[in-house]
Amino acid sequence: MRIGLAFDLKTSVIGYDTVEDSLEEYDSPETVDIIERTLAGAGYDVLRLGGGEEFLDAVRREKVSIVFNIAEGRGNYRSREAQVPSILEMLGIPYTGSDPLTLSVCLDKPVTKALIAAENIATPAWFVLQGIDDITRARWNKFSFPVILKPAFEGSSKGIRLTSLAHDIAQAKQEAERIMSDYHQPVMVEEFINGDEVTVGIIGNHPPCFAGIMRIVPRKKTENFVYSLEVKRDYLNQVDYECPAQLPNEVLKKIEQASLASFRILGCRDVTRIDFRLDKSGTPYFIEANPLPGLGTYSDLIIMANLQGRTHESVILSILKAALERYSLCLTK
Repeated sequence: MRIGLAFDLKTSVIGYDTVEDSLEEYDSPETVDIIERTLAGAGYDVLRLGGGEEFLDAVRREKVSIVFNIAEGRGNYRSREAQVPSILEMLGIPYTGSDPLTLSVCLDKPVTKALIAAENIATPAWFVLQGIDDITRARWNKFSFPVILKPAFEGSSKGIRLTSLAHDIAQAKQEAERIMSDYHQPVMVEEFINGDEVTVGIIGNHPPCFAGIMRIVPRKKTENFVYSLEVKRDYLNQVDYECPAQLPNEVLKKIEQASLASFRILGCRDVTRIDFRLDKSGTPYFIEANPLPGLGTYSDLIIMANLQGRTHESVILSILKAALERYSLCLTK
């Protein structure tokens, strides 16, 4: 079987944006090398398709049976993660991971939260600032401070800095202006849940299986911990990763239930990582879902697998297996 590998390297998207963290979600050559080496080691013929125009040319020129997709897409569009899967569906080529609809929905944080809240899954209260004029018109007293401000259509903690936690209206307005200026998109203002940060990995479909429930524990105890870009870039010094998460069984059960329900509601496939914050009572609050999680050695999904004795390679092959089984099931119906 010949497998195509779709990806966007940091070096290939330079120039798309000038924000300091604009390349954060894109992959390194090392990540692509690991995936290619793993698939080839399992006996597959692997062809690098790349991303953008390179991908367009290669996927039409070359014959592949399925595409292993980690491409984040190009530009500042809220549907950019759907670019490669949309082309593959048009060409009738199978691929790993979620479909264009799920990828588009999950990159739009407010839309994702609206769907989750409609199914009675707890998520922090929020409102959206569509433009500069909304900053002065907003009902900032809608819920108590502190609040956290985020770009509405970004992943990999892009735009979420230590300054994103606002303790008063003046600070919130200043942060909203920064995000709009840097990212040219709406800003989501969200109630801050001051508790443990937990991320959940799910791999598979029928049934989806837990790859791990991991708690992110700050090494320096702070009153309001934010898993910000600064922290993620210095994770070896800033946090400890605890997987399995050392939480009460009843809390773990709530996290499992909320994770599987979110996976189903959002239409996720093959692999997803879902983030939660826990309140003082242990209730998990849905923060976001990432149906295109990073697969680098520094990525949360791989870290949680390693902590449980699983190899990087086993995670990659499990994702491929889930996709192949899903397509096989569709073909036999």
